[in-house]
Amino acid sequence: MKKIILIFILVFLNSRLFAQKEVPFTLEDRDRLIRIETSLKEFKEYTEKRFDQIERRFDQIIHIFIGIVAAFAGIVAVTIGFAIWDRRTALQPYLKINKEIKEREEIILKILKEYSKKNPELAEIIKNFGL
Repeated sequence: MKKIILIFILVFLNSRLFAQKEVPFTLEDRDRLIRIETSLKEFKEYTEKRFDQIERRFDQIIHIFIGIVAAFAGIVAVTIGFAIWDRRTALQPYLKINKEIKEREEIILKILKEYSKKNPELAEIIKNFGL
């Protein structure tokens, strides 16, 4: 029985020793909370401004990148256009000469056919070559 009483006293005393006392909320605590709130508000505003600056900088970088890509595409288009123009102008004299040669061939064939009507030997040669 003594053990039970002893245990009861120890439990009762322990609970009183570890009991939470209510700490009053002082004006100093209130002022400290207000300072923390204002510093948090300032920090929030600073971070928002900084994120806005970073976002604007990213937009500038993207616009610069788009400009670089457009300039590169323009240079490529001009180079391809110049190559096509150069090819056409380089081939123009040869195409003209080829056209003249074909016209002369047609004239020569007409002359040979006319002359072959008077010369049977020439007619046989033209016939053998399939002209």
